[in-house]
Amino acid sequence: MVALNFTTLLLIIIGGLNWGLWGLFDVDLVATIFGGTHTVLARLVYVLVGLSALWQLAPLSRMMSDRATADVTR
Repeated sequence: MVALNFTTLLLIIIGGLNWGLWGLFDVDLVATIFGGTHTVLARLVYVLVGLSALWQLAPLSRMMSDRATADVTR
């Protein structure tokens, strides 16, 4: 589970950096590396980044729940 969480966080970071480059410089790094936005590899990276974000909703939810519980017990 630790390896999966690490991998998904890494993919989310890649996605965030890609969005930052897109916003600042109009450069899609994933598309540049994989030969365009419609190539199979680029689309796979986009899908994996999206799935990684969905996966990370569970740890975020647990963290928020634990934090809410800790606030109540104070």
